[in-house]
Amino acid sequence: MTYKIGLVLDEERLKLIKGTELEKETKDLFGGALKMIDVEVTEEQAKKLMHLFPRVRIDARGYVEETPIAFRKALFKSVVSNGNKKEALEVILSDENILKEIKDMASKEDEYIPPP
Repeated sequence: MTYKIGLVLDEERLKLIKGTELEKETKDLFGGALKMIDVEVTEEQAKKLMHLFPRVRIDARGYVEETPIAFRKALFKSVVSNGNKKEALEVILSDENILKEIKDMASKEDEYIPPP
């Protein structure tokens, strides 16, 4: 089974993907007030995320939720730099240095939640 991670796009993020294939994949949220792109997640990747971040859960729609903000920021950055959503998630999950940095930043989120 495959799941999804929804990356919400603000105006700055929309500017970064303007004119790319990613822009064509955006979906409207809240009547178009926000935009989002979906990143597919395999069952193995979902299990790894749940192991790495204890708060992660899968909701009834099949979306992986409660991931740290640091993870979502890194995933968006990886999506933009790779241009390929499938590879972007795999790059993050296979790089121990990136994961360590995300975990360090995520541990600070309990004290202060940064803006997404």
